[in-house]
Amino acid sequence: MRIDIDAFNVLQVLVEEGSFAKAAERLHKAQSAVSYQVKKLEEHLGVQLFSREQYRAELTQEGRVILAEGQRLLQHLANIEHLASRFSEGWEPKLELVIDGALPMEPIMTALKRMAEHQIPTKIQLNMEFLGGVQHRFERDNADLMLVKDYRTGPYYHPQPLPAITSVLVASASHPLSFIREISLSELQQHVELTIEDSSPNKSYRDEMQFGGDKVFYLSGFIMKKNALLKGLGFGWLPDFLVQEELVKGELVEIDFVGGSRYTFIPQLVSTLERPLGRAGQLFTELILEEFAKAEQFNGVGLG
Repeated sequence: MRIDIDAFNVLQVLVEEGSFAKAAERLHKAQSAVSYQVKKLEEHLGVQLFSREQYRAELTQEGRVILAEGQRLLQHLANIEHLASRFSEGWEPKLELVIDGALPMEPIMTALKRMAEHQIPTKIQLNMEFLGGVQHRFERDNADLMLVKDYRTGPYYHPQPLPAITSVLVASASHPLSFIREISLSELQQHVELTIEDSSPNKSYRDEMQFGGDKVFYLSGFIMKKNALLKGLGFGWLPDFLVQEELVKGELVEIDFVGGSRYTFIPQLVSTLERPLGRAGQLFTELILEEFAKAEQFNGVGLG
């Protein structure tokens, strides 16, 4: 009997989700099918992979070692498949993109629209994450490209800079901070700070632009954060392409913080040399660089 290679992927998802039910939902399989696949692998290997005594699906010590080897095998197979697709001179079957929610979607959507006009056969999957969740998703799913605000670099990463984006420190026109000049850090920390929650599972990413106060509300996206700001719930940073209209109307006010009310970051378009881009990936790279350059030139999305 051969080992079911896909079972190692099932093991990984089980560990990440913590239960057979959640893993089955993510894998689009019946829970019984997931349980059967794990049981058959255990029987074939003669090793108990999961502890049945825990509430969460937790690997045994032997299971952790076997999963680590299985992950290496899956990675090798994925690389072989990707290289075969790349060398076939055809379009790759799938292009997976991970986008940071802090970036403007207008140039990204325009680039995707232009790709659609080429009528390419490649299936395109677009995922949005925040902070450390972008790189986590990129690495976990072996995605092809990530458009990211910040990331931990590595020897195989190939980054290309995009035009700078400016973030503005704002509050509602009715918020107490809107009426104070030359606000100190201690004064800011007396109010509720609104920030975006790290979408990675371990929440290990620390946003260096947070002000360190005790009153912090973590939100799951910039639209929710913008609505909370307009409601006067607190203060926080927003990319200027999201607040231009509200600043002009006076609905939001730029806070007069002594440490500065604006900062600029340079997002990156990142691929990895381990998974060379195919024709669709190369085309998207060309188009996204063009669209961000246009947006910067005409300031159509409020880039830096």
